[in-house]
Amino acid sequence: MNDSVLTSVLLPIALAIIMLGLGLTLTVADFTRVLRMPRAVIVALGTQVLLLPAICFGLVKLFDLAPALAVGMMLLAASPGGTTANLFSHLAGGDVALNVTLTAVNSVLAVITLPIVVNLSLAHFVGDGEIGLQPAKMLQVFAIVLVPVALGMLLRNKKPDFAERMSRPVKLGSILVLALVVFAAIYTERDNFLDYLAAVGVIAVLLNILSLAFGYVVPKLAKLGERQAIACSMEIGIHNATLALTIALSPSLLGNSEMAIPVAIYGIVMFIPTAAFAFYLSRRSTTDKSRLGTS
Repeated sequence: MNDSVLTSVLLPIALAIIMLGLGLTLTVADFTRVLRMPRAVIVALGTQVLLLPAICFGLVKLFDLAPALAVGMMLLAASPGGTTANLFSHLAGGDVALNVTLTAVNSVLAVITLPIVVNLSLAHFVGDGEIGLQPAKMLQVFAIVLVPVALGMLLRNKKPDFAERMSRPVKLGSILVLALVVFAAIYTERDNFLDYLAAVGVIAVLLNILSLAFGYVVPKLAKLGERQAIACSMEIGIHNATLALTIALSPSLLGNSEMAIPVAIYGIVMFIPTAAFAFYLSRRSTTDKSRLGTS
């Protein structure tokens, strides 16, 4: 893909704005909350960091994806959750405070785990370790992920009223940015998009469904409460597609538009299974409360 203003300048800026918006919603308490609910955080992050890439790897091998598409899927699986997970968790009746904590902690953790997964995937599927996320590139990932979050948290601490006013516009802007980035990724590969959709569409849907399912079942098996299990499900099932697209498309990082295609497709299809699952959970929660009220 040719170096362009979109991929080299606008895309990182857009991601930085989104991460700044995330920072505007965070406080130090969102990180220290880990100490009050360590089991929930460990179960959720363990599922997302260890189990989810393994599930994605199995799907990629099962469907025998082309190397670049396989790396794109693994990049997606390694990406942390985003603020959209908080919205769906709220709609489904989940523990939104846990979602915020998981998003905060996982965004920090992803600076280490994401490059590891990407580099291992490149070595396995492409066989070229020179195009991976080496230390200098990992520093760039750190800069575009954590620096804006830290600035947002500082703004919230110093200007809480401003942070509160900006919360809604930034959320709406994040959705718009994701839509534009997905469109840009698809437009770049428009000549082959239908072929890519046929190759990756089913896998993207399956990854979303399995992420939601395991994100709910594993916490339940670990004896976490219903609201915590819902929060974990949404956090694990929804990924920061803008971050994954930035890493795939930016010439200074991976610079590969084909790797961005699975992420773009996921960014489109994930809303249907996630919305359906959130609706199911919310209806079941309402039914359970009604039964308790009449018993």
